[in-house]
Amino acid sequence: MIAQARRIYFTYLERTGLAHDPLGIVISQPHTGQGRVVFELPVLLPDEQFIPLELVRGRPGRSRSSRSPYRG
Repeated sequence: MIAQARRIYFTYLERTGLAHDPLGIVISQPHTGQGRVVFELPVLLPDEQFIPLELVRGRPGRSRSSRSPYRG
């Protein structure tokens, strides 16, 4: 599930850039890998799973926007 959520999240990043951090990913069809990025807590249907962004990124407490390009 987390691997599917990562694919959805990285596809979102490729298409839109990082304008706003989403809250997480909703996997709507686990067998096909379909899902969506959400910015508010979702109301889930019975077959849906919510994956928080912290699990998708895999590094708690570290966000992409806080990285410095000048690490030396």
